[in-house]
Amino acid sequence: MERSTDNTLAAFEGWLAETEHSPGTIEKYIRDVRSFTRWLDIRALTKQETTQWKLQLQRSGYAPATINSMLVAVNTYLSFIGAPECRVKQLRLQRRVFRERTRELNREEYDRLLCTAYMEGKERLALLMETICATGIRVSELQYITVENLQRGRAEISLKGKIRTILLPAKLCRKLLKYAKKQKTASGEIFLTRNGKPLSRKQIWAEMKALCEKAGVERSKVFPHNLRHLFARTFYRASRDVTQLADVLGHSSIETTRIYLMSTGEEHQRQLERLGLVS
Repeated sequence: MERSTDNTLAAFEGWLAETEHSPGTIEKYIRDVRSFTRWLDIRALTKQETTQWKLQLQRSGYAPATINSMLVAVNTYLSFIGAPECRVKQLRLQRRVFRERTRELNREEYDRLLCTAYMEGKERLALLMETICATGIRVSELQYITVENLQRGRAEISLKGKIRTILLPAKLCRKLLKYAKKQKTASGEIFLTRNGKPLSRKQIWAEMKALCEKAGVERSKVFPHNLRHLFARTFYRASRDVTQLADVLGHSSIETTRIYLMSTGEEHQRQLERLGLVS
């Protein structure tokens, strides 16, 4: 089988864009496929080799969910290049009933991150975190936070072939419009670099991680998508309506939304203790 080339990867990236995969998904797929092709090196592409790569990921200590996400990317690529016979099955996982404490960002930690960002003079980062956490949007959807949409108080988001409307809290709109005026942004996107380009996922990630030590928050808890999880848990506590939450988050399946609402292991332990089934 013909080995991967930069041209093939470029064509794969173009196909992912044409089939309306999100920018974040495209970036991840390309990263995972590059990892696979580097590991494959000069060996022939066969199902046996793909299976060996899967085993290597397991031996390397990757989390099962991470391995499965990498396999999805590589299997998609293998189908694209006409080698579906080289695809491998994902790991079978038992459904988790709680989240690890080291991965869940709570409200107090979020407030400390915001406070630290403002104290460090990182107003753009603080407002960006507030925007994700107050609306539940994905980091790839920040492009829809524009002056025009803030003035309307709502945004029409188009992603993965679906369009949904998100409402923007009035207080957030006022803060962001004030920031835009200070930055002399009369129209278009709010969150831009000094050169007027949209912030990359990598840059946002790095800026958030840089707050951790001074804010006293574990690095494992601090990444953009965790703000979306915090929004989901807070919204559900207020509404107790998982269907409405799924619509707000843009989920096709309520089962996906339920993942966002898992309690931590500590909460699960307290629930077990309250059962009183040990004499």
